[in-house]
Amino acid sequence: MKARALPAAVALATGLTFGWLLASAAELPTFHVVAKDGRLLPNRLEVPAGQKIKLTLTNDGRGPVEFENLDLRVEKVLGPGATSFIVIHPLKPGTYRFIDEFHVDTGVMLLIAK
Repeated sequence: MKARALPAAVALATGLTFGWLLASAAELPTFHVVAKDGRLLPNRLEVPAGQKIKLTLTNDGRGPVEFENLDLRVEKVLGPGATSFIVIHPLKPGTYRFIDEFHVDTGVMLLIAK
């Protein structure tokens, strides 16, 4: 009996933690970024400094994209038509450069924390 109780307890704890994370992410200020035709739109995005934020990412292009900022340890790969999100810790005021690793010349977005 105890051998079965442990996996059930772990599953319950994991489910509760995951549910809490989703609920927490849902309450954050949310900003939408679209990758399309080798570009990140908008190419300039102002967000509040000192506060966690959520970026929803949509790939409206025909190929994969890799949205990243290595200084912030953010990296997300999306296939065509995919949508996902990332949560970014509170930022100090400043400008943070995000790129689409597959389109480094044109896939650039500046995130400005004010």
